[in-house]
Amino acid sequence: MSNKIYFSLFLLVIYSLSSNAQTKKWTLRECVDYALENNISVKQTELDIKTSVIDKRGAIGSFLPSVNANASHSWNIGLNQDITTGLLQNQTTQFTSAGATLAVDIYKGLQNQNTLRRANLSIVAAKYQLLKMQEDIALNVANAFLQVLFNKENLKVQTVQMGINEKQLIRSQELVNAGTIPKGDLLDIKATLASDNQRVITAENSLLISKLSLAQLLQLTNFQDFDVVDDTEVKDENSILLQSPTAIYDKAKEQRTELKIAQTNLEIAEKNVAIAKGAYQPTLRGFYNFNTRISYADIALRDNSGNVIGTYSPPAFFTQFNDNKGQSFGAQLSIPVFNGFSARNNVERSKVSLEKSKIAVEQQDLDLQRNVYVAFTDARGALNAHESAIVALESRQEAYNYAKERFDVGLMNSFDLNQSQTLLSNAQSDVIRTKYDYIFKIKILEFYFGIPIIKN
Repeated sequence: MSNKIYFSLFLLVIYSLSSNAQTKKWTLRECVDYALENNISVKQTELDIKTSVIDKRGAIGSFLPSVNANASHSWNIGLNQDITTGLLQNQTTQFTSAGATLAVDIYKGLQNQNTLRRANLSIVAAKYQLLKMQEDIALNVANAFLQVLFNKENLKVQTVQMGINEKQLIRSQELVNAGTIPKGDLLDIKATLASDNQRVITAENSLLISKLSLAQLLQLTNFQDFDVVDDTEVKDENSILLQSPTAIYDKAKEQRTELKIAQTNLEIAEKNVAIAKGAYQPTLRGFYNFNTRISYADIALRDNSGNVIGTYSPPAFFTQFNDNKGQSFGAQLSIPVFNGFSARNNVERSKVSLEKSKIAVEQQDLDLQRNVYVAFTDARGALNAHESAIVALESRQEAYNYAKERFDVGLMNSFDLNQSQTLLSNAQSDVIRTKYDYIFKIKILEFYFGIPIIKN
């Protein structure tokens, strides 16, 4: 009996844990952190950094000498010349050769140095690209997160409005029965209630779609039980709107990632020009070569009559290896004279790319200035819109309360009451919409000012 009780308690605990896991609500920080850790684009950009590190190792390797070894073994059967003695013999000869070559660039027009500098810049650019990707994802997640919150609030408004109309339907039925209002007003209320039901369904669908969009950004497969918690505040806690657009732009120029990426690409383009110009200069390369050979064959010894009187065996392997070794070393100078305009064309292409990079930096600076001023104007406009929506909602609420009082005593028909109610519902939706629009616009402006989307 006790085992059954323990087993029942165990199932209850498991069910409780699973229910808590399903009803967990995500905060904005949790959403952003999870997206940055699991987003596919972030993982791809991290691989680009690894590729840049590999390219740097290759650039460092160009300063090191290259060493290559070779070896071969062959069999010569029949009348062949002994490669070692030079005599023609009808015999089977085995021949082994081995060697090693070492070469190193002494001077290559500073191409190796500039290639290494370019590799270092490529790593920096890849890291900036990763940071830019993370910033974009954080903004997208914040936007999707706020869209979910907006749809949740909108669904609440529509549900509450439908509940009010359901109560109004009951009240209207009583007034019709009492003969206070005509039956047509009751039908209007029923039609309004049907429209409210449609708006609730639309709001539910919008909420589901917004959750799906956010779940996809987070790379989550189960979005049915996915939900978020509202941990945002409708206020300019960093007083960003007290800053001037010029001050925000000056701060953004110092730290915006997209501008750093453009400037780093400009430096990479400058190094490409230097590397291409290096092909105009002579190259000096040092080398060292070692080789040896060994032959294996028993040579018949004959007298003056041609009779075999014995055999001669070749010296031992290592004896031949030492006796037949040879070495060579020196330096090779290569002076470019004419290469079909190849070097010249590469330099010209690099210069064109350099000019494009300069234009890209200027364009990025102009885009940043425009984006900052637009973001500042949008944030200020969103604040004004939200404040106006709150004032409008207060007025619409009073107007609806007054209309409802008149309807209850038979001084207003249902059509006019529905009009007042519709205006109230629209005002409520406007407050919610402008609220989250203002929050997002403030976050964008803070983003340009160097304040992260999610503070540590």
